[in-house]
Amino acid sequence: MSVKRLKKDDTLLVVIDFQERLMPAMYEKEELEDKMVKLAKGARVMGIPVLVSQQYTKGLGPTIPSIAEALGEFTPFDKTSFSVMKHPEMAEAVRAAGCRNVILAGIESHICVEQSALDLLEEGYQVFICGDCVSSRKPVDVRMAKSRMKEAGAVYTSMEAILFELCGGAKEAGFKDISAIIK
Repeated sequence: MSVKRLKKDDTLLVVIDFQERLMPAMYEKEELEDKMVKLAKGARVMGIPVLVSQQYTKGLGPTIPSIAEALGEFTPFDKTSFSVMKHPEMAEAVRAAGCRNVILAGIESHICVEQSALDLLEEGYQVFICGDCVSSRKPVDVRMAKSRMKEAGAVYTSMEAILFELCGGAKEAGFKDISAIIK
């Protein structure tokens, strides 16, 4: 079994559907939002490329302001498919990023995140699920999605673990910024 490690020059962050009409219904939404803001800020510090999807923006609204602000400038992919890899332009953007590792964060765990993870794994990517940056309306759906994605080969980890793994050490560029974000 090969060890799956995040390396900042070979990692892409995919942010899935943190939208205005979806977020209020999410389980533990305040903690989810807080952790996602930190992940987005940390990804910017580490120079990790980021792709953002929105599910049927006309009906579900844009990415919520706190996360949009933390992400910085981005153009979301407006999708109707559940998997980001079933949206042709977004799938092409994922491939064009040229990264072997894909971090997934988003909602809902058991629908769009899970289907994206399965498709990415099927295409040979190493998938890392940021466990504290994914949620669903019901805790049981979060648990079931976690089980299925892990069984399929995704690595489940946390926002803090991801950011410090990408940083690599206390003497590395970005360490102080990452530490400040985590606090």
